[in-house]
Amino acid sequence: MTQPRTLALIVYAPALVGADDRTLNAVRGIEKALPGLRLEYRLSTSGRPVALPQRDAWLTENTARGFPLVCNGDRNYPVTVNGVERAGLFSPGGQPLFEVHAELPLDERVLASATAVLEGVAEGARALWGRATPYDAAVDIAYQTAPTREGPPAPRRGLPALKLFKHIRSPEIPYYLGWLNYWSSAAAQAIGFPDPARDAELLSRARRTATGGWVVQLTETPLDLDNPAHLDALKRAYERFPEIGGRAAP
Repeated sequence: MTQPRTLALIVYAPALVGADDRTLNAVRGIEKALPGLRLEYRLSTSGRPVALPQRDAWLTENTARGFPLVCNGDRNYPVTVNGVERAGLFSPGGQPLFEVHAELPLDERVLASATAVLEGVAEGARALWGRATPYDAAVDIAYQTAPTREGPPAPRRGLPALKLFKHIRSPEIPYYLGWLNYWSSAAAQAIGFPDPARDAELLSRARRTATGGWVVQLTETPLDLDNPAHLDALKRAYERFPEIGGRAAP
């Protein structure tokens, strides 16, 4: 079985305010987790990397409702990160959110530091929750919320259907699960994690963050939903946390 080639990361945080330093801190979080990596390029309209000699100042100046994509400038080993605003109309409780998206090659180097990468981005953005998942698995998981032409979602592989983001009651409640899951202290409280009696397995692959949040790893190796054991682990996690995706009874 070939290893998925891309790690897709996303975190959800409270909306930006003015020249918010969380944009810069999120980018620095990736660099700190992967020493030697420098995200000091932007992309031109033609897709060509353009050096940013004053990257930090450029990010600060371009922080309004997010920040443009920055990258490491290496076409053979692309690492990208950008930030966008999710309008309150499409967000839980009508509250606008700040999203940070990143993609990295899922090689041995990134695999060894994936938890630190997610933690660095999430803590830098002061996120409510987030996840890092191999791209192929992330596509399957996206079908849990993607509406069909006929109406409701059509999840793959027997996964549960999840509510649309705007129908979840609170921004602290995660919309879905991933391979690596970042839950702030508020998110962990909202879903009831940890319960020592029920979460021993998850706690064996979890670590506490400096701000009191958690990074929880669902499976030992990157999530591969063609692996029955991985698919079962994902289903068990959804059963354990019915609040995720707005599935709990009101």
